[in-house]
Amino acid sequence: MTNQYNNVLYTGFTGNLRRRVFEHKSKAVSGFTKKYNVNKLVYFESTTNLYSAKSREHQIKSGSRAKKINLINSMNKEWKDLSNEI
Repeated sequence: MTNQYNNVLYTGFTGNLRRRVFEHKSKAVSGFTKKYNVNKLVYFESTTNLYSAKSREHQIKSGSRAKKINLINSMNKEWKDLSNEI
């Protein structure tokens, strides 16, 4: 996820993407995403279980900013909000 200006990147995992995106958009949970107005879903992946989701989150988080940007660009070159597509 990112903010309106695409200059903040947030990586997380959840068992319910629609609910989690709603929480970010409505600022229902205090923390990093609320503070930096991170509410635009620009990339997501689906996995078969939470263990693999957590593992993938760790892999993405440990990568450089450039790698994260390339990953987003590979799926969403325009960085449009994908929340309506889930």
